[in-house]
Amino acid sequence: MQHQARKRFGQNFLLDTGVIAAIVDAIRPLQGERVVEIGPGTGALSRPLLERLDRLDAIEIDRDLAAMLQKELAPRLHLHVGDVLEFDFSKLGDDLRIVGNLPYNISTPLLFHLATHAGHVRDIHVMLQKEIVTRLTAAPGDSNYSRLSVMAQYRFSSELLIDVPPAAFNPAPKVDSAVVRLIPWRPLPHLARDETALARVVAAAFMQRRKTLRNSLAGFLTAADFAELGIPANARAQELSVAQFVVIANRVGATPANGLTSSPSR
Repeated sequence: MQHQARKRFGQNFLLDTGVIAAIVDAIRPLQGERVVEIGPGTGALSRPLLERLDRLDAIEIDRDLAAMLQKELAPRLHLHVGDVLEFDFSKLGDDLRIVGNLPYNISTPLLFHLATHAGHVRDIHVMLQKEIVTRLTAAPGDSNYSRLSVMAQYRFSSELLIDVPPAAFNPAPKVDSAVVRLIPWRPLPHLARDETALARVVAAAFMQRRKTLRNSLAGFLTAADFAELGIPANARAQELSVAQFVVIANRVGATPANGLTSSPSR
């Protein structure tokens, strides 16, 4: 399928057949499962998935690509043409298996969007910029541990599966890539009574990473609060576990703010 990659859609088409086979093997799709592909592009991943599935849903913003895929792979490929950031995954049902080579220019907001639909998802296998995967999987104390790490790990377990070099794509991106597996926690191991409060606390803590919590969370906690919660006031955001952030958020309680659909990556 010939198609000129469009920069505005962040298109880098995966061509390496070895990488494609490794991704499909990692997913292990089975007949009868509800698999949803984000950004099928030229169908490089769609075709091998359809060798194992009787149906594949796919979300594609590029109408020209969607028309070509529809012509070749319908009726087993069910295309949803539009912006994935506005897509309501709940309308496809439950136990969804999300896959895809995500456009890197929207990867972080898309991960936050998927988090809001986690209750309908069994697992997620996606290609991302390697730097983002490193953040998703980083542990407390790691220099890559960030706001994205905490908010993603609150909702999902994460595992780096496959490193992918730029040469696997056309056009080749200027960064390394990786495939990550995300599985929603059921139940959540650390439950925030108000997830909006959690998002606010984590955002404030990481806004200036070098500051101690005493300073970055001065608007949320007093010295007495830190002492009662057993969290060192002189610690920095990257030293706290998800569980500790939840403890802080539960102390702070509900206050008006942006929720999990916010998308800064740090």
